[in-house]
Amino acid sequence: MQNLFSLEGKTAVVTGGSRGIGAMIAEGFVANGVRTYITARKAEACDQTAERLSALGECISLPGDLSTLEGVEQLAGELKARETSLDILVNNAGASWGQPLEEYPEEGWDKVMDVNVKSVFFLTKALLPALESAATSDDPARIINVGSVDGINVNRLPNYAYGPSKAAVHHLTRTLAQHLAARHITANAIAPGPFPSKMMAATLDRFGEQIRAGVPLGRIGEPEDMAGVAIYLASRAASYVTGVVIPVDGGLTGAAGTL
Repeated sequence: MQNLFSLEGKTAVVTGGSRGIGAMIAEGFVANGVRTYITARKAEACDQTAERLSALGECISLPGDLSTLEGVEQLAGELKARETSLDILVNNAGASWGQPLEEYPEEGWDKVMDVNVKSVFFLTKALLPALESAATSDDPARIINVGSVDGINVNRLPNYAYGPSKAAVHHLTRTLAQHLAARHITANAIAPGPFPSKMMAATLDRFGEQIRAGVPLGRIGEPEDMAGVAIYLASRAASYVTGVVIPVDGGLTGAAGTL
């Protein structure tokens, strides 16, 4: 019981780990003894976050663009050159595109679907051997996909591809959980509500008070809220949990709220 939530000595990859929710999860892992690789499209931001988190433990920057299969394969190759096994894969990198329905472009739709769904599947596929190498029946390897409450509720903002992409992430998570259980790999998803991030910054600036009023717990999420759920899903405490989507939203989903 004393070591249920220990992550000491594990290795993780967190995509989109330079800022926002990815950085929150990465910080929680690093502070709890996980050798954590973070990746992001912008190398400078990725390097800066890795340097900051290295004051807490071991954090390595692996910049890369996961919007293309070439970028996915390059990242997987760089990781394989460094690690033979991988305990935790956090698929967090995401994109959004807001535009009125009549003007919504194919470019925006494809970008969101490529980053939010396609890259999750193909990076998981590429890193499957490393995950299998770390997996045991008592302590499975973990896939943690970051979805969204927008994949459960309907967002009132004109981000038409975002919600459907996150609903796809949730269902992909359940599908992976079924197919990988026999290999001792669990797959679960976190569905964040409102958290401070670059993607949410403009929305919080404009509608922050309205959003807080709609959240039953009456506040925006904090880094500890996100890190705590990720640590749980990566720990022995969740070794018998797979195929679930956990809203981390202050009760927003349960209240059928919309942003």
